[in-house]
Amino acid sequence: MTVRKNQATLTADEKRRFTGAVLELKRNGRYDEFVRTHNAFIMSDTDTGERTGHRSPSFLPWHRRFLLDFEGALQSVDSSVALPYWDWSTDRTVRAALWGPDFLGGTGRSSDGRVMDGPFADAGNWPMNIRVDGRTFLRRSLGTGVRELPTRAEVESVLSIPTYDMAPYNSASDGFRNHLEGWRGVNLHNRVHVWVGGQMGTGVSPNDPVFWLHHAFVDKLWAEWQRRHPGAAYVPAGGTPDVVDLNETMKPWNDVRPADLLDHTKFYTFDS
Repeated sequence: MTVRKNQATLTADEKRRFTGAVLELKRNGRYDEFVRTHNAFIMSDTDTGERTGHRSPSFLPWHRRFLLDFEGALQSVDSSVALPYWDWSTDRTVRAALWGPDFLGGTGRSSDGRVMDGPFADAGNWPMNIRVDGRTFLRRSLGTGVRELPTRAEVESVLSIPTYDMAPYNSASDGFRNHLEGWRGVNLHNRVHVWVGGQMGTGVSPNDPVFWLHHAFVDKLWAEWQRRHPGAAYVPAGGTPDVVDLNETMKPWNDVRPADLLDHTKFYTFDS
């Protein structure tokens, strides 16, 4: 059983194995397929039309399947690798361990946002092939677009929301999913994308490997919410236009339903 660990507890060998597997997926072309898929859905998901990966109840199960596919790709390179998670409510500064040169590298330089250290700094090894502009290098601007990452108290306030989602099932909805996604309330998930900046602030956000650590923590928060609210179901259950109901299949896979992904322990566990 795969165990997803807090990135702050990874050993030097675990960091090397994770970054090495990520670099190999980039080299063999599989990594960019994930970037392309995410960008296609973030561009097509709208409040008034079909929405699957974002702005909708299936935000969480869609990304759970997306992460499972990526984790499987990593494990096809190195079977010992699991997705780590970044608890941004605790590791909240540019000095956190994940930004070290031995792991993800740090913020970008002030002139153009280019990341200058770490395994993803070399555009030869880490080219931006799926991009929103002509720049072919990894960019970040930590703490510039928004100054503060979410606090633990803000996380707790969202975990206390008793209802998964509610009509109109988009970015205007109340409920746990939308407050976690960040269109309402204290803004958790969306704020982290903006705090990192660079490609993380765009539809091609998986170009920055921190995307996976961020979403692994979002996924962990969903699991924690489920534990605290065992009677709260995924909604809508059926008959809702433009969103994925409990037993409808999700694009682009068309073989998996939210109902199939509600229990993460079928696939992996967390270290705590």
